[in-house]
Amino acid sequence: MSKQKQAQLRKSVAPFASSDTKKSVIQLINSIVPFILLWFLSYQSLQVSVWLSLAISVIAAGFVIRIFIIFHDCTHMSFFKNAKANRFFGTITGIITHFAFEKWKRDHSIHHATSSNLDKRGTGDVWVMTVEEYKEANFWGKLSYRLYRTPIVLFGLGPIFLFLISNRFNRKGAKRKERLNTYIINISILVIYALLIWAIGWQAFLIIQLPILFIAGAAGIWLFYVQHQFEDSYFENEDEWDYVKAAVDGSSYYKLPKVFEWLTGSIGYHHVHHLSPRVPNYNLEKAHESTPPLHQATTITLKTSLQSIRFRLYDQASRSFISFKEYKELKRKHRLNLSLKNRETSLPQK
Repeated sequence: MSKQKQAQLRKSVAPFASSDTKKSVIQLINSIVPFILLWFLSYQSLQVSVWLSLAISVIAAGFVIRIFIIFHDCTHMSFFKNAKANRFFGTITGIITHFAFEKWKRDHSIHHATSSNLDKRGTGDVWVMTVEEYKEANFWGKLSYRLYRTPIVLFGLGPIFLFLISNRFNRKGAKRKERLNTYIINISILVIYALLIWAIGWQAFLIIQLPILFIAGAAGIWLFYVQHQFEDSYFENEDEWDYVKAAVDGSSYYKLPKVFEWLTGSIGYHHVHHLSPRVPNYNLEKAHESTPPLHQATTITLKTSLQSIRFRLYDQASRSFISFKEYKELKRKHRLNLSLKNRETSLPQK
C-alpha cells in the first residue's frame, strides 16, 4: 500500500474518531447497572443453587468485559471529549475491572506504537518468539516460552497474574500521578471487598466474585491473543515496520455473533481500532463498513479463531505463525538438507 493510499485510509476513518456524550453515558448505564444487578442476583441465587449462581456469574463476567472496553476507550481518551471525564470514568471502570488506569494507559499506548514491530516487543503485548530466536535460545529460554504459550498458563494462570500482580503494582520509575492512581484503585477495591465480605460473608463473596474475574480475565486475554496471533499476521523489523500495515495486516477482524459483539464493545474490529485508536467502540463498526479497503483485513470467526491455539512461533521466512510441530519439521528438513550437502561435498570429484 502506497503512502498516498495509507494517508487516504486514515483520512477516511478520521470522521469516526469523535465521541458522542449521549452514547457514552448510555453505554455506561447499560453496562455498569446490569453488572451490579447481576452480581446481586447471583448472590440471591445462592439460596436456590450454587450452579444457578455460577450461571449468572458467567453472564456478569460478560458485562465486566464490556466495562473493560469502556475503560480501554478512556485510556485512549476517546470515550468522552473531556480529558478529565475520561480519567474519572477510566478510574471508576478500572476499579470494577481491577485494572490500574494510568499504568495501563501508558503500557497500552506503547503497545499501539510498537504492535507487530519485532525490534520493540515486550510492553503490553503477548510474548512472541521468532523461529530464529527460539532456535538460539537456551534450554530454560525454550522451556519458559513453551510453558508461557500453553493454554493453561496463558488463559488459566494469566488472569490470576493480571489481577493479583501485574495490575496491583507500579512499574519501576512510574511518575507520581501513575503511582497515586494505582494506589487509589487498589484501596478502592480493598474497601469494596471488605464491605461485601462484611455484608454477605467471605464464602458467598468468593463463590460469586472469583468466577466473574476468572472468566472475564480469560476471555479478555483470549480476545487480545487472537486479534494479533493469526496465521499470516504482519510482523516486521524496525527498518521496514509500517504503522498502517501493522494496524490493517497485523490486527484481525474478529467476526463475532451480535450478542458477543455487543458484550465485547465491537473490539473485534481491531484493525480499525489500531488504525485509529481515537475511534470510540460504538463507532468501530460504522468506520469498518464505511471504508471498503478495511474489508480486506483478515477475518476470523469463533470457529477459525480456535486454530490460533496451535500458533507458537513466528517464521520470518514464510511470514506466518507456525506450530512447534511444524518447527520440528523445519528442523528435520534443515538437517536433511545439510546432510545431503555434506554428502555431495564429500564425494570424489571426477
